[in-house]
Amino acid sequence: MRLTPIALVLAMAACTPVVVDEGPSVASLQQTANAPKVSRAQAMNNYRRAVARVEPVAEALCRQRAPSLNCDFRIVVDDRNGDMVNAYQTLDNNGRPILGFTTGLIAEARNEDEIAFVMAHETAHHIAGHIARQRQNAMVGAALLGGLAGALGTTSADAINNAQQIGATVGARTYSKNFELEADALGARIAHSAGFDPLRGAQFFFRIPDPGDRFLGTHPANGDRLKTVQRVAAGL
Repeated sequence: MRLTPIALVLAMAACTPVVVDEGPSVASLQQTANAPKVSRAQAMNNYRRAVARVEPVAEALCRQRAPSLNCDFRIVVDDRNGDMVNAYQTLDNNGRPILGFTTGLIAEARNEDEIAFVMAHETAHHIAGHIARQRQNAMVGAALLGGLAGALGTTSADAINNAQQIGATVGARTYSKNFELEADALGARIAHSAGFDPLRGAQFFFRIPDPGDRFLGTHPANGDRLKTVQRVAAGL
């Protein structure tokens, strides 16, 4: 099945958290990040406590900063993908923001600060309007590259559609790294306001692969994300 440019964009949205400095050293944080996993029961308790404290803070901030948005977050456990470690933010058909956390991610978090930080990061994507901005970037990219293909004399519908898909991908990814850093910064503030330690929560970053700074990558290098959280945490 061929994806339309917009469907292609919607298939590309997934996230993860951030990290630290200004206080404990990176070395000491990394050592703490290697703490053993907690039991599944403890992990679920950490998740529930994070929901209870992060959700009201995020909703209040959402209503303050983006009153035109639906700020009624629905936070759910996604048990469809086994042990996959992932969290994501999307919208239902009525525009209500949905935050999904896989059971693998909940189990991987070593403490409530980590799960709260990831949760705050995902709420920040909605508050900052990243889905709408990503869709707009994708549509602009699809229109530009599709139009260019037509202007160059391409008449094949398949060729023009392929150009639109490539344009949508480039458009959607052009600012995706900036969106992640914005969500890291705002997420650190939300986590702190909810009574969690964003520096401790950001230790989760030491256990996820570093994507580096790849061209058209969807996530920035972990080092850049660490610096963002360090900067914000220093001012809290």
